Amino acid sequence: MNKNQKIAVGCGVAGCLGLILLVIIFVLLGVLGYVALPGVSSSNRNYNYNSNRDSNYNSNANTDSNSNSDSNSNSDSSSSSSSMSDDDKHKLFQAAGITKDTALIQRALRKMGFVTESGGISADYQQFVKDHAFWALNNREFVRSVITEETARAYVDAHIDD
Repeated sequence: MNKNQKIAVGCGVAGCLGLILLVIIFVLLGVLGYVALPGVSSSNRNYNYNSNRDSNYNSNANTDSNSNSDSNSNSDSSSSSSSMSDDDKHKLFQAAGITKDTALIQRALRKMGFVTESGGISADYQQFVKDHAFWALNNREFVRSVITEETARAYVDAHIDD
């Protein structure tokens, strides 16, 4: 065996050992929960996170309903949004967004209480959008049911005046 062949064999062995080390590190990170492993359910972790997020969101919604009692025009929008459950808000938000109809999206946001008197977006909207990403992951069946613009528009038309 000449010098070049020895170098090639050494590099091959080093490469294989490096690859094995990477697999071991990946599996270890998966077991510790830093990386999602295929076939390993992490729905419990997501569910617990969602329930904590929902409780935080509810406290913000309670704060809004107290502050909105000072203004008559705000109480109209908060009464329509307070009558909607969080789940209904997420469904309406999801469906309205899929329609890509700006006027319909703004109407849905007003219905949910996220549009201020001046026409701006309320502070709660950012938290709602963060919560919505987790909601959508846990409600994939609903998301699939309104995946086209037509089905989404039909859902919004049927539920925006609820």
